[in-house]
Amino acid sequence: MAEINQPTEAERLAWIAEFDAAARRPLELRIRYGFIKTYRPVMDDATYRSFESMEEYRQWCEAELPSWLGYSRD
Repeated sequence: MAEINQPTEAERLAWIAEFDAAARRPLELRIRYGFIKTYRPVMDDATYRSFESMEEYRQWCEAELPSWLGYSRD
């Protein structure tokens, strides 16, 4: 089993300072910083897509999307 490294006192104090700084930010700013826009290949390449059925959508996902996006039925 791998050994779990404990943070140093300097790391712990840095984390506390970061938390304190974040807590002083206005709520709106904290919410904006809480979401990260990540480009998703294929999914973000079209304005919209429509499918006749959920099964058609699932087949499209399996055929077109990279597995790391997590849209497969496995």
